[in-house]
Amino acid sequence: MNDANVSPVIALAQALIQRQSVTPEDANCQSLMNQRLQKLGFNIEKHFFVDTLNTWARKGHSQPHFCFAGHTDVVPVGDEAAWQYPPFSGTIENGMLHGRGAADMKGSLAAMVIATERFVQKHPDHKGSISYLITSDEEGPFINGTTKVVDLLEARGEKIDMCLVGEPSSRNVLGDVVKNGRRGSLTAHLTVKGKQGHVAYPHLATNPIHKVAPFISALTETVWDNGNDYFPATSLQVSNIAGGTGAGNVVPGDVYVQFNFRFSTQVTADELKSRVHNLLSNFALEYDIEWIVNGLPFLTEPGPLLDVTLDAIKEVTGIQSTPETSGGTSDGRFIAQTGCKVIELGPLNATIHQMDECVSTDDLDKLALIYERILEKLLT
Repeated sequence: MNDANVSPVIALAQALIQRQSVTPEDANCQSLMNQRLQKLGFNIEKHFFVDTLNTWARKGHSQPHFCFAGHTDVVPVGDEAAWQYPPFSGTIENGMLHGRGAADMKGSLAAMVIATERFVQKHPDHKGSISYLITSDEEGPFINGTTKVVDLLEARGEKIDMCLVGEPSSRNVLGDVVKNGRRGSLTAHLTVKGKQGHVAYPHLATNPIHKVAPFISALTETVWDNGNDYFPATSLQVSNIAGGTGAGNVVPGDVYVQFNFRFSTQVTADELKSRVHNLLSNFALEYDIEWIVNGLPFLTEPGPLLDVTLDAIKEVTGIQSTPETSGGTSDGRFIAQTGCKVIELGPLNATIHQMDECVSTDDLDKLALIYERILEKLLT
C-alpha cells in the first residue's frame, strides 16, 4: 500500500518494491528510476545482455566522476504465505517498510535518486559528473550485469573516479559500518582419482577418500597469510565432499572436494593456486581441478571518498562510522578493478534475504541525506 503522507524517498522505495523483480527480472524498476534521472539532464543508456537489463546513466562529462551503483533484482521470496505482509506490497507498519528488496537494495536506490534530485536542484551547475550503473543480475550469476557494463566503459575509455554501492552495510544502526573493501573469493572444484573395487579386496583397489583425507587436513591447517591493517587473514573452508556409490561394499573410484578461499590483498589468486598444487603434489594425488575466481580483493584507503563519506555520516547521524572489509562479495569488485575508488554504504543488513525483510523508514530518509551530503562535499 502507499501512504500519501510518506516522504519522497519512501514513496519511491514502495514503488520499486511493488515491482516483482526477482533476478534477473527488472520489472520496469530501472525505467522508473530513469524517467526521474532523465528530467535532471542524465543521458540514459540501456544495455541488455542475454537475460539482464542494465542502465548506464550519466550527467556531465568532466572529472571528478562520481557513480552510484546498485541492483534492482531481488532474491526469491520463498513461501509467500509465511510473510507477515505480502512481500511485494511495500507495507509500512510502525515505522518499518516491509517487502522483498526493502533493505537489499531498493531502499538504497530510492535514497540515491532522491538525493540526486535534491542536489541537482540546489546545485544545477555542480562540477564534475554523476552517473548510475544499475543492473538486474547482482543476485544471480552476475555474468551479464555490472561486469559487462564495466567492460563496455573500459573499451571506450570512460573512467569512474569514485563509486558508492548501495549494499546494506550497516550492522546495528544506520551508518555504523562502511565497507571500504572486500576480500577476494576463489573456489576450487577438485576430483581426486582412485580405483574402484570391492572393500574385501583393498589390494585390488585404490581408495581416493583415504588418499585425500591427509591432503584436506594439511589444507585446513595451512596459514596462507596473516592479513594486514585492513583485512583479516585469508581463510579457507571446505564446503562440499562427495564420494562413493552408495553401496557399503564398494571402494569408490573418485572423490569430489569443493573448497573456497576468502583472501586478502596479501596474496594473489595465482599464489593460492600454486600452493594448493604443491600440496597436491606432496601427497602424490592423481587429480583434476577447476578454479573459479569469483572476485578479486579491493581496498579504498583513507582519502577523499572515504573521508567525505565518514564526515557525511557523522553530520547526519552523529555517529563515527567504522570502515570494514568483512562480508562476502559485491558488484563493487568489478568496478574497483578499473582503478576506481569504491565504498559500500546502505541500511541495516539484519533482514536481507530473509522472510519479512524490512527497513526503517527513518533510516532511508537519513540515508538520502547522507548521500546528498556526499555529493555536496565532492562536487561543489
